[in-house]
Amino acid sequence: MGVFVFLPLVLPLTAWPIARLAEQHLHPRTATRLLTAVAAVMALCSTVCLALVMVVGTAQLPGNPLPDAWSDPEVRAAVPYDEVVGKAAIPALCAVVAASARTLWRHGRVRRRAHRALAGLPGTGVAVLPDEVPYAYALPGGRRDRVVVSTALLDCLEAGERRALFAHERAHLAARHHRYLLAVRLAALANPFLRPLRTAVSYTAERWADEAAARAVGDRRAVATAIGKAALVSRGTPVATLATLAGLAAPGPVPRRVAALLRPAPAVRTWPPVFTSVGLAAWAAAAGTAVSAMSSANAAVTMFLILRAATPF
Repeated sequence: MGVFVFLPLVLPLTAWPIARLAEQHLHPRTATRLLTAVAAVMALCSTVCLALVMVVGTAQLPGNPLPDAWSDPEVRAAVPYDEVVGKAAIPALCAVVAASARTLWRHGRVRRRAHRALAGLPGTGVAVLPDEVPYAYALPGGRRDRVVVSTALLDCLEAGERRALFAHERAHLAARHHRYLLAVRLAALANPFLRPLRTAVSYTAERWADEAAARAVGDRRAVATAIGKAALVSRGTPVATLATLAGLAAPGPVPRRVAALLRPAPAVRTWPPVFTSVGLAAWAAAAGTAVSAMSSANAAVTMFLILRAATPF
């Protein structure tokens, strides 16, 4: 395997340029899908390689009940600096698994609590809660997807802005944005170098819903006004329990979203032009993803063959 086993751990750095440029130059739908795919593949590859390095580390634990072949000199020789990285990989992988499990548990708990809070309401697609705290969010799952909004927020919006609000939240549900957000969140836990992609997807998913709402209501300015008002009245509102759910007043660069809506709608492209900054960045990220996938696959096959050769029959 050699140093190739370490490449997927650092190759996410090749995606940093596209994480920034995609927000500015790509259609939000394209940017969200591209960045999520890159983050998911790179996170999987880095986790696989971390697990392969951990095989060497576990062989060095005293009194471990693992197969003797794991401590074979040929296995340890397959990983450079096995004395250091092998042992370091054990707590690193345990931390990744624990953090991912905790995130999935919290995500499920938030959704279950939100559904239980709506149990006594009519089973319509919109749930309006009498609450003095302004909020709005898209709640997927359960018997049906629902848009949840408080009366405090509705009272702050005019009729056209309310239509924009509901169109925004329905766009989150229709495009299943919660899946993209959860995927990049787990990816950033698996490899900290992927955090810029998580931040970018959080923004582009909101922009995607903004553009969908603007098309639905036919008034970009109304959507921009609704976003601005929702952000102002929601400032200081505790949203920790809704952190895993997409919403109109989601934290983030609201002024950039408003400014984007006050400009013409972005062009829809499946892939940016090659000889542009965003095009070159996209190809660099694609190349980094491909190299990461090949390196992890090569390392996995090599480790399998070495372990098989070292295992007595």
